[in-house]
Amino acid sequence: MNQQNTPTLCARRAAMMLTPLTTPAVPLRRGFGQALAPGLVLALACTALLGNAPSSAWAQASSPDGGSKGGAAASTASATAAKAALTVQVVSPKPGQWTSTLPVNGNVAPWSEAIIGSQVSGLRLVEVVAQVGDAVSAGQLLARFDDAPVQTDLAQAKAALQEAQAQLQEAAANAQRAKGLAGTGALSAQQMGQFEANEAVARARVATAQAAVAAQELRLQHTRVVAPDAGLISGRSATLGAVAGPGTELFKLIRQSRLEWRAEVPAAEVARVKPGVAARLTTPSGAVVLGTVRKVSPSVDPQTRNAVVYVDLKPGDSSQARAGMFARGELRFDARRSLTLPSSAVLLREGFDVVLVVDAQQRVRQTKVRVLAREGEQVALEGVDEGARVVARGGAFLADGDAVRVVEATAK
Repeated sequence: MNQQNTPTLCARRAAMMLTPLTTPAVPLRRGFGQALAPGLVLALACTALLGNAPSSAWAQASSPDGGSKGGAAASTASATAAKAALTVQVVSPKPGQWTSTLPVNGNVAPWSEAIIGSQVSGLRLVEVVAQVGDAVSAGQLLARFDDAPVQTDLAQAKAALQEAQAQLQEAAANAQRAKGLAGTGALSAQQMGQFEANEAVARARVATAQAAVAAQELRLQHTRVVAPDAGLISGRSATLGAVAGPGTELFKLIRQSRLEWRAEVPAAEVARVKPGVAARLTTPSGAVVLGTVRKVSPSVDPQTRNAVVYVDLKPGDSSQARAGMFARGELRFDARRSLTLPSSAVLLREGFDVVLVVDAQQRVRQTKVRVLAREGEQVALEGVDEGARVVARGGAFLADGDAVRVVEATAK
């Protein structure tokens, strides 16, 4: 028999033999002491053999429920001690300067897009120089129409001009001779007026011929399609060999290669946005592009209840923004003072941001906070005192009112 089980075994046997002493329903009879003598002897033997050990075993064995109450009490005490012994690190909010942000989204579009079209008719496109994506400068050749017909018309106009000039020269000479005979009476007043009118008509014909020459020269100039401004070719519909009519679109040009982000801001937040506010957007590829608010739309869309904020994006070859792209980002306002905590200390419960504050009784109290901004592993917030002790990490395993053992931690 195992020696460790001896106290309990002895105590239980003695208790069974002595049960009549504690049972009121058993009447006392003659010879009762003789019946209980073996139990008393066994109890005294156990006591002599094990010293004080039987006392606890005897008490456990003689209890009405067989020791179950004592075991339950011990289990409850152990569970309470283990729960109160949960160790947590706490950190106090630290003051700092944080930039308030406003999340927005919108489309990237050209700051100004020029449509370059044909200005001549009936001419064939014989050369296309520019392609989509080319960076061009103001006045650079993009395409060229056949100018042979225009050259012919220009030569004809110049010849007509020379003829008109010759006629003017003759009319002017006749008028001059007529003026010299004015005092002799050789010519009547009507004839004198006729010579002067012929000179005026000749001068008008010269002016008309000069205008025709200028028109043909302008038409010849329009056979060369050039960029009206520096920028980036964003579209090309010009086709080699095509005969385009006046106004036919040939190219699209993003002027000065400037893009803007047309961010949609809720009507309740429009008053905060001013020209000059910094902006940062993230492209679908994950690249970050910086910009500055240029202007705010004076009206709000009645369907979406949003106002458009025009953000100038910084140009550069490294920019990943493209016209037509949808991007999410934020507007960054002036820095202001706030309290900061590690992001691990801020929990999301039932749709609210909360922190667990340890009170003077070493129990956690769930406290709602308002998150102002997130930057890396730090969170700017309000709703908690600067000297509060906040559970730094592991708060997901705690409930409101839990007892904890505190270990100080240093906020990063």
